[in-house]
Amino acid sequence: MIGLGKMGGNMTERLRRAGHEVVGYDRSSGKRDVDSLPALVEALSTPRVVWVMVPAGDPTRATVKELGELLAPGDVVIDGGNSKYTDDQVHDVMMREKGIGYIDAGVSGGVWGLENGYALMVGGTKEDVAKAQPIFDDLKPPAPEDESGQAMPGAGFVHAGPVGAGHFSKMVHNGIEYAMMQAYGEGYELLAAVDLIEDVPGVVKSWTQGTVIRSWLLDLLVRALDEDPALDKIRGYAEDSGEGRWTVEQAIENAVPMPTIAASLFARFSSRQEDSPTMKAVAALRNQFGGHAVQAVREGEAEKPA
Repeated sequence: MIGLGKMGGNMTERLRRAGHEVVGYDRSSGKRDVDSLPALVEALSTPRVVWVMVPAGDPTRATVKELGELLAPGDVVIDGGNSKYTDDQVHDVMMREKGIGYIDAGVSGGVWGLENGYALMVGGTKEDVAKAQPIFDDLKPPAPEDESGQAMPGAGFVHAGPVGAGHFSKMVHNGIEYAMMQAYGEGYELLAAVDLIEDVPGVVKSWTQGTVIRSWLLDLLVRALDEDPALDKIRGYAEDSGEGRWTVEQAIENAVPMPTIAASLFARFSSRQEDSPTMKAVAALRNQFGGHAVQAVREGEAEKPA
């Protein structure tokens, strides 16, 4: 396992609890079992399976490229970060030229995955996926049972298709996640804005049982409100890690209408503006055509640069 942060470290621990021998490498010397990628490769018997769990983009590209120089034919590299699926296709060609397998794995589960398991969406050949299947089986959540008590196959893991399919699936998953979080946030804001509702956290908590909008995300909102009932301790600033943008790009590329996910992405951009230029223009226009009042910048309050 390369990268022993919140996700990689917990995944390593879950695999070890299941009886796997895992050699871990991280730039932080306090976490790693070996002090270099050559040492990690040397510590593994063939055929090796090397899971890369580092930030997407240049860190992943550099790691995969170095592994291509160190591994042997028959070994397999798994990228479990949030890489763009087109990067996977480039990496696959690079590895195939050396006889090394490549799998892209979309991983969902966050910091709760150690105990609950990780949902896995993978792309690659059947042969490469089979080599890593024991790892996937122990990382994924336990299979839910049907009404007769029989395990329901397929839940928590999918071989989605060839290389790129795993991260494409995770990309769409995260786009949906954007929209769900936005809807919960908007509902929370309306509840908090009216005097009629006296127990906003209680209302949100009441939705977690028996309703059509119950979900793990809603459970996490309840947890956040338990810790900070008015959410006074945090700013309304939300980053995006890329998948939402890529989802909207693919919607445009494939002429798939995706207004809800697109709106949730743009809402994140709005969250980073303390004084939105868009809303300045809207306020000015309302004043011009309808004489609606505008709020002037107060004396002594510094205007923000354009």
